[in-house]
Amino acid sequence: MAFRFYEDFVVGESIDLGKRSVSAEEIIEFATEFDPAPFHLSHEGGKNSMLGALSASGWQTCSMLMAMMCEAFLLESSSQGGNNVEECRWLAPVHADDVLSGHITVLSKRLSASRAGLGIVSVKSELFKQSGVAVLTLSNAIMMRTRDHGQTEQHS
Repeated sequence: MAFRFYEDFVVGESIDLGKRSVSAEEIIEFATEFDPAPFHLSHEGGKNSMLGALSASGWQTCSMLMAMMCEAFLLESSSQGGNNVEECRWLAPVHADDVLSGHITVLSKRLSASRAGLGIVSVKSELFKQSGVAVLTLSNAIMMRTRDHGQTEQHS
């Protein structure tokens, strides 16, 4: 994939995020440090909850989405980070041994009114389990350098 600037994103475009397996060990490790609810910490805790099994924290699911976005396109782009999350919805639990896949859809884009050389790309992310069940939707905006600004910066 070629390095992408603001101009390279097209409204309506879909970007595939690939696949990511989720292990029990990583669910427990994340929960131990960041979200120690019983249903994130053990199989028994998950079984005794409304989730029915050991389940990843919603925040871990968001973190996995971020890693998938980085691998799919962000690390090869002029991204300057995000400036908002408009909506995040956890739709179904993510369990150990699930395989996540998904895509990003470009909803809109505009040049920044306050910063020359910067554009805002608004996207909606969707993650699904291997069964096709949606587990997460997230709408946010990503700040991207424009091609002219990015090339100037790279040669400075």
